[in-house]
Amino acid sequence: MSNTESSLSEQHEIRLEKLNELRDMGINPYPFEYDVTHHSADILNNATEFIIESSDDSETDEDNAPRVSVAGRVTTQRVMGKASFFTLQDSRGTIQVYIRRDDVGVDEYNKVFKRLVDIGDFVGIKGFVFKTRTGETTIHAEEFHFLGKTVRPLPTPKEVKNEQGETVTYDAFSDKELRYRQRYVDLVVNPEVRKVFRQRTHMVQTMRNFMNERGYMEVETPILQPIYGGASARPFITHHNALDMDLYLRIANELYLKRLIVGGFDGVYEFSKDFRNEGLSRFHNPEFTQVELYVAYKDYNWMMDFMEEMIEKVALELHGSTKVKVGDNEIDFKRPWPRVPMYEAIANETGFDLSDKSEEEIRGIAKELNIGIEDGMGKGKLIDEIFGDYVESKLIQPTFITDYPIEMSPLAKKHRSKEGLVERFEAICNGKEIANAFSELNDPVDQRERFEEQARLRSEGDDEAMTVDEDFLRSIEYGMPPTAGIGIGIDRLAMIMTNSDSIRDVLFFPLMRPE
Repeated sequence: MSNTESSLSEQHEIRLEKLNELRDMGINPYPFEYDVTHHSADILNNATEFIIESSDDSETDEDNAPRVSVAGRVTTQRVMGKASFFTLQDSRGTIQVYIRRDDVGVDEYNKVFKRLVDIGDFVGIKGFVFKTRTGETTIHAEEFHFLGKTVRPLPTPKEVKNEQGETVTYDAFSDKELRYRQRYVDLVVNPEVRKVFRQRTHMVQTMRNFMNERGYMEVETPILQPIYGGASARPFITHHNALDMDLYLRIANELYLKRLIVGGFDGVYEFSKDFRNEGLSRFHNPEFTQVELYVAYKDYNWMMDFMEEMIEKVALELHGSTKVKVGDNEIDFKRPWPRVPMYEAIANETGFDLSDKSEEEIRGIAKELNIGIEDGMGKGKLIDEIFGDYVESKLIQPTFITDYPIEMSPLAKKHRSKEGLVERFEAICNGKEIANAFSELNDPVDQRERFEEQARLRSEGDDEAMTVDEDFLRSIEYGMPPTAGIGIGIDRLAMIMTNSDSIRDVLFFPLMRPE
């Protein structure tokens, strides 16, 4: 056993002994409830409402000051003789607490607070607010309540001055992998992490409100699907015992939402957990979140306007500006965003115009560009690889790449004026796709032919090609109006809006290899 493991084990044992001592004293170390009236931020942001000064000496008028009841973790302690200070951390921040033996009682102070309370323990405090001589807003405790004993010590960073007089931090909980595995600790000791997830929630709520205000209905569709579809990806497979049938975790909810458009809804959306059996990277997690929206009687041009308006709104809500700092870049979400046809974007970066090239010609160009390709790749896959290697990473400001080759888009409507293309766009930002949208294909004959082409590609080795969904074909045979649809990657958008380097930084519990 290492020295660290031994030390932690000893601390663990000491805390277990304190736990038993609390019980022996008749104190329940894990009570059932506590009445919280205020949070730290409420008090700190409105200190003048809580501090009533005496008329004669400018000190706090204790008798007339409003009482507060707060609860949280003890994060620092300055234990002295008859009075002490400690820091209490709740869900909104931290606040200093002053505790005195004469106020809370001799036993409560000497036997419980001074001897049995450790960093990380949950406590409840009732008292009044005052300012110390240094001007710090502080709660003067009149009652002290034990609310939860921690038996495993939290990491406690220590700051010391080195020989050069510089401040050096030791024992910070900063190891990325450990932080992802033990997010519960990360959230406690690294408060800035909680801010990231609050911003993510604010982002999602802003998007939800934006769609609700326009009359679109939030719905739910199946996660377990007998036939997966709506995207090009490998699925996770599971088995239903009662029905003795294999099912798939959805890779997208597109085909179910379109069924609802067939059924008569004008606009439906869903924030969905989707699953794709793919590798892990800074931008990929096998379980991810996206929102898909489908609106009847609209096309992809309308959807571009809609998206840039919504994401501009998100930036303003989160940052008070359309400009967002992401790494070394400043990204501006102010409308309108550039709109560049895909073939034009590729030609600008490679010098090759692929618009009139055959599959074999494009395969030769890919080799000339030193792009790793496989024999089973069709024309659409080859173009996608070229775009990914030469164009996507260079698009830092939000940009719509439009008008994709038909081979890349089996669910999009053929372009109304450009042969061989479909009405599709992807929104690219900070070098990665954040959204994918179409004028949706609603011609059942054309859709069947596209599915059959996907089946051919699958038979030739493309295991990400789509399968034929006969029930979806039947649904649009009953008639589907012109429709615009979009899928927006919530995790990637959250990375940008919170200036996070990895998708794992915006997921509470990312998938990890076993310890």
